[in-house]
Amino acid sequence: MALIFFGTPLFAVSSLKALLYGKEDVSLVVTRPDRVKGRGHVLSAPPVKELALAHNIKVAQPVKIRDEAFYRELQMVRPEFLIVVAYGRLLPREVLAIPSSGCINVHGSLLPRYRGAAPIQRALINGEHVTGVTTMLMDEGMDTGDILLKAELEVRDDDTSESLSEKLSELGAATLLETLGRIREGGIKRQPQTGGPSYAPPLTKEEGRINWSRSAEELFNFVRGMYPWPSAFCYLTTERIKITKARPCDGAAEAGLIVKASGGELLVGTGKGLLAVEELQPEGKKIMPARAFVAGRKLEEGRERFS
Repeated sequence: MALIFFGTPLFAVSSLKALLYGKEDVSLVVTRPDRVKGRGHVLSAPPVKELALAHNIKVAQPVKIRDEAFYRELQMVRPEFLIVVAYGRLLPREVLAIPSSGCINVHGSLLPRYRGAAPIQRALINGEHVTGVTTMLMDEGMDTGDILLKAELEVRDDDTSESLSEKLSELGAATLLETLGRIREGGIKRQPQTGGPSYAPPLTKEEGRINWSRSAEELFNFVRGMYPWPSAFCYLTTERIKITKARPCDGAAEAGLIVKASGGELLVGTGKGLLAVEELQPEGKKIMPARAFVAGRKLEEGRERFS
């Protein structure tokens, strides 16, 4: 039977690929409208659209979900399931009622933890050591539906939101295929979500501002969770500096104070411990190792500071 796939970013691509390689009948792909990106203001298609078109699958990009013509387009497919992976919008009751067997969502956390748009980034920022994916039957709430399957994944110290998203994308694709197979075999019992939920609202550019009074361990997690977007940033006098890789180390100094900028090292004081900056991006330049940054600047150790 036919499926309709809702998804937009790179995270959703693995699930769509898995359906296609699994010989599922994906009859329609629904994604967000194309967006203008980059300094050149180029109109760019979502990654899911690019994959769908490469496989000659019809694509819909509704500006509004609550649209009668769009409802009719979905109904004409007569889908068995709607599959939703990081589409970016809540689906109304009228859409959720269309498939004969329900709407399955792949979410990048172990629900009910980290409901919302940025579960991977928020898990890293909060220093989680284990995360995972959940497949659930959707309802009208934000990630509140009954759970079908969960799969856990260890968070490594060198993970960023980029690397962790890639791993969870692949895990989500495999879990989705298992979910579909077990539903059709009658081997899944849906379970209501239990325990206190937590939330993962979308990140904003302003949230990337580093608060040096936080501990070095917290800032280590913050930098990882903010990479590659919006990136953790601070200022050196008036110059905006993005910090893209760092690690905590022992020591003590005033928050934001540059205590070492020599010998290839850049050490900064925090609320607890020191943060060793390993990679950063000065304003208007490419990402560079800290040793290149300190070699090209005459920073006064113990006097200059990041704010």
